[in-house]
Amino acid sequence: MGGVRSRRSHEGPNWKVVRRTVLAIIGVIVILEGISYARFMSQPSSSPFGVRSVEWVRANVSASLVDEIEREYYSLNAPATGGPALKTLPAVGMGSVNLGQLAASDVPPRIAPLIRPALPGEGAWRTSGLDVAGGPAVLVTTFRSDPSYPQMVAGVAWIDQRKAHVLLIPGRYEPPGNGPRGPMEVSIALRSQLLATFNSGFRLEDMNGGAFANGYLWHPLVAGMATAVGYKNGLMNIVDWTGGATPGSDVAFARQNLPLIVDNGKPNANLSDSSVWGATLGNAVRVWRSGLGIDKNGNLIYAAADQQTVGSLAQILIHAGAVRAMETDINYEWVTFISYAAPNGGLPTKLLSGIDHGGTRYLVPDDRDFFAVIARTPVSASHG
Repeated sequence: MGGVRSRRSHEGPNWKVVRRTVLAIIGVIVILEGISYARFMSQPSSSPFGVRSVEWVRANVSASLVDEIEREYYSLNAPATGGPALKTLPAVGMGSVNLGQLAASDVPPRIAPLIRPALPGEGAWRTSGLDVAGGPAVLVTTFRSDPSYPQMVAGVAWIDQRKAHVLLIPGRYEPPGNGPRGPMEVSIALRSQLLATFNSGFRLEDMNGGAFANGYLWHPLVAGMATAVGYKNGLMNIVDWTGGATPGSDVAFARQNLPLIVDNGKPNANLSDSSVWGATLGNAVRVWRSGLGIDKNGNLIYAAADQQTVGSLAQILIHAGAVRAMETDINYEWVTFISYAAPNGGLPTKLLSGIDHGGTRYLVPDDRDFFAVIARTPVSASHG
């Protein structure tokens, strides 16, 4: 009997048992991942099914795999230079600005066309549909942003901070944490004064920065990061953050996203460094990108366009008048600017038709934090 036991001890592993064990482990993993996916997908969300599925894969399977697939897809679908020029621009806004009834300081200068001949209305500001104190507080326009790509169109919005102030509203899941989220949409109490809404920045985990909103520090602020700062006096600025991890008592909100892409009216010298501009797509992949800047008079400039690098986005903002600017979010799923031509979120209009979400985004709870533009005094229908 002892000899039999000795021979069996040297026969090696029982591969049937090993295979069964491995298959059992794989089965448990599949079941657990399936449960995780089902739980994730069953949570309330404003994002489409496909986008949420990709977000789950990024968080639970492999972020690097998703990033590589996205980079490969966008590289294969990169636009070619040249080609036929556009004959018309997409419709934007609700009406032309009546310059005869406004002081020169009430509207920014027309954005000079970069491609000749200019198309009708190119770079000319149009009303968003609501006036504040007898004139527009939000203006919008479009222009072709790059002579090498004559079919590219940038959308730009200008926000008069004398007539409107901006709020940062936390979303359902972003920024992450246990702070006070509020309604996660534009509250009913604010909608009678609502002029526009637009997207914030990357997810905090993707850009190594901080956020402060609703009196709560969601994540410590980081020096050297581009920061949209709202002050308790109702004004907003775009700055290179030089303060500490916690904002001062005069700050109502702060939202960071990478370094400034424009400073002193010039592009950041490091725009060619792909490692700085996001963990997922970097600086050079051409995708939907958006940015937020401030002009020399202290008014805000939002810009968005498809097929942009971070460098070309910086040039769009500079050409539109920004002296400082930051990249906000990217990809078609997240870039959003909506203006409202009637009170209470009525007659929503997207800045560009290619923007993915519908006009009711931010009028219902949204997954991500965003900005809302609120009139300082009662609104009226524009007569532009």
